[in-house]
Amino acid sequence: MKKEQKQSRKKKEAGFTLIELLVVLVIIGILAGYIGPKIMGHPEEAKRTKATIQVQAFETALKTYKLDNGIYPTTEQGLQALITPPATGKLPAKWRDGGYLDKNKLPADPWGNNYVYISPGVNDEFDLSSYGADGEAGGEGKAKDINNWEIE
Repeated sequence: MKKEQKQSRKKKEAGFTLIELLVVLVIIGILAGYIGPKIMGHPEEAKRTKATIQVQAFETALKTYKLDNGIYPTTEQGLQALITPPATGKLPAKWRDGGYLDKNKLPADPWGNNYVYISPGVNDEFDLSSYGADGEAGGEGKAKDINNWEIE
C-alpha cells in the first residue's frame, strides 16, 4: 500500500496541469501585448534624437566657421567646407587646420541619407535638415523632417 501511495503522489507532483500552462501563456501574452509595442517604438525615437543632436553639432561647427571666416559656407561649398577648405566660391580667409568637425568626416543622418544644407537659408542664415525616415522633404510622424530652425 505504501508503494502505491508513493507512486500516485509522484504522478500528482510530476508536472503542471494543462490549466496551469494555459494561465501562464495568457499572462505572457498579455505582458507581450502591453510591453512589446513600447519597446518596439524606441529605435525610431532614438534615431530622431541622434539626428537632432547631429544637426545641433553641425550648427555649432558652422557658427565657428563663420567666426573664423566672417561668412557661412555657400550651398555649393556645402557641409564639406567643414572638413576640407573650399576650392570654389568665396574662399575662407582663416580656415581652421583640422577642420570644424570631429573625426574629420561628414556623418550621414541616422537613416543613411545626407543632411541638406542651404546658405543663405529661407528660414535663417542657413537651413540644415534631415528628411527623416522617408528621406523626402516634408512628412508626418516618423517621416517628419528635422530642421535646425525648429530645434529649441
